[in-house]
Amino acid sequence: MRRTTALLVPLLVALAACASLRQGLAWQSAHGRDHPLTGWVWDVAGRRFLGAETLVGRLARDRFVLLGEKHDNPDHHRLQAWVLDGLIAAGRRPAIGFEMFTVDDGPRIARYLAASPRSAVGLGDAVDWSRSGWPAWTLYQPIADRALAAGLAIVATNLGPTSTRAVARQGIRALDPALVERLGLGRPLDAATRGEMAAEIREGHCGYAREEMLDGMIAVQRARDAQMAERLATAAGDGAVLIAGSGHVRKDRGVPTFLTALRPGARVASVAFVEVRPDAPAPEAYAMPVDYLWFTPRFDPVDPCERFRKPLERLRERQGGTGR
Repeated sequence: MRRTTALLVPLLVALAACASLRQGLAWQSAHGRDHPLTGWVWDVAGRRFLGAETLVGRLARDRFVLLGEKHDNPDHHRLQAWVLDGLIAAGRRPAIGFEMFTVDDGPRIARYLAASPRSAVGLGDAVDWSRSGWPAWTLYQPIADRALAAGLAIVATNLGPTSTRAVARQGIRALDPALVERLGLGRPLDAATRGEMAAEIREGHCGYAREEMLDGMIAVQRARDAQMAERLATAAGDGAVLIAGSGHVRKDRGVPTFLTALRPGARVASVAFVEVRPDAPAPEAYAMPVDYLWFTPRFDPVDPCERFRKPLERLRERQGGTGR
C-alpha cells in the first residue's frame, strides 16, 4: 500500500499541474479515456510529466525525431500529425520517413508527387496501399498532407519485400556489404539481446513463431531498422522525422542505434505513443527504452492472440509443429 501511495502522490500532483494537456482532446479510441495517465507525456529519464508544448519545444532541438505508434490506434496518428505541426511552427523543415513505405515504393511516390506535390489523397493508391496489410491510408494521410503542405520531403524508408525475403533466408549477409560494414551489422548479437528479441517475436506471434525461423526474423528486424536509419540519415532536409511502430524507435537496439552510428553526435529523440492498461496507473509500469512516453486510450481491448487463436492453431497444424 505504501509503495502504491508513493507512486500515485507525485502522479496526482503532476496531473493537477498539467491539467491543460487533457483539455479539448476528443479521443477516437474508446477504452481507457478516464485512465489517470491518458493524455499525459512522461519524460522517462527525468521521471516527470511534461506539457505537450514543452515536449515539442524539446523535439524542435533534435535533428532526428522518431514517433513510435501502435499501428491501428487512430489517436497515435493524430498526435504524430500534431507533433509535426509543432515542429513546422517552430521553424523546422525535416524530411518525413514512413516505415510503411519501402524503398521499392520510392519511384512510385516520386511520380505521384511530381503530379500532385501538395496533396496526399492519392498517395496510398499510388503505392497500392490497400494490398500492403497496413491499416487504412486515411489514418496516415493527414501526416503526409501536413508534410506536403509545408513542402517537406516524404521518404520511403523500409526494406523492400525482395530484400526482406533474402535476409530471412540468408541473414544479414544478404544486404549490401558496405551498409553492413557502416552499421556494424556483421557483429553477432550478444546472447541477452538475441534472447530479448526472440522473446518479443514469440510474443508478437502469440507463441506460434517457429524456433527455426527466429534467427531469420531477428535478422529482418535488424535489417529494417538499419535501412530506416540509412534513409533518414541521407534524406535531404532539416533532419528527419520517422513514423514507425514503437518497437523500431527503441534506443537500445532500434533505429536510434543505427542513426548514432551514421551521424555521430546528432541529437536523436524517441517518442512512443502507448495505450494505457487498466492494471497500470503509474508511468513506471510502462518500461520502455525511449525518451518520452505519451499515453492514450486503447483502440481495441481484445487480446489479438485470443482474437486470432483459431487461425493460428490451424496454421500451426499445417506447419506440423507446435511453434512454441
